[in-house]
Amino acid sequence: MAAVNVYPPADEGGRRVRVGGKILGRAFRVLDIAAFLQKSGLQDFDEMDVVRSDLIDWRGGGPEIWT
Repeated sequence: MAAVNVYPPADEGGRRVRVGGKILGRAFRVLDIAAFLQKSGLQDFDEMDVVRSDLIDWRGGGPEIWT
């Protein structure tokens, strides 16, 4: 799987999530990112995998930053 980019929180809330060149959507919590990745083929990915994974490039703060 390509690197996952989680962008800084937007003014209107949430963080954009991109895999490769495709925007998967806007996440409002770690669980949302896990759901995006499960739909992208990582069926066993859960919230803890999201927090610990080296696949994810957190921009503008880590998994604890949402606003």
